[in-house]
Amino acid sequence: MSTSDGLPVVRTLAELTALVGRHRGLYVRWSRGPATDLRAVSSTDDLTGVSMPGLSANALDVEHWWQDRPVELWVARKLHDYAHLPREKGPGVRPWVLRGRETGRGPDNEPLVVDVEPLRWIAPAVIEEARTEVARQDTPWGPLRRIGG
Repeated sequence: MSTSDGLPVVRTLAELTALVGRHRGLYVRWSRGPATDLRAVSSTDDLTGVSMPGLSANALDVEHWWQDRPVELWVARKLHDYAHLPREKGPGVRPWVLRGRETGRGPDNEPLVVDVEPLRWIAPAVIEEARTEVARQDTPWGPLRRIGG
């Protein structure tokens, strides 16, 4: 199934995990979407207002050190770590999968990506599945944005 913009929608964590298993060089970006992002072709550092040379995104490729651990947990963590962004960035911000070429790193060491090819929206149900997967782990763990401190 696809949205009105023609971009297919990933509806389950298993479906996203399978996509990550089939393709290298995928990223997840939390924004108002490709239509908005591809006009700007760059992200802005929230702290300084500096324009960066690409769109900030998070790599979905499984790192070698992950070894034979479940890819689904890897993908769940990648989604969980940034699930706070829709609350912080405002209405319309949601995750989508893209393929692109890294051109640098942002201030949080996130990849900056150019030559972006939008692939899929990620349905809200996938984020909920990711939260559930993370909650099943035996260690305390939270998203990158932690309250208090």
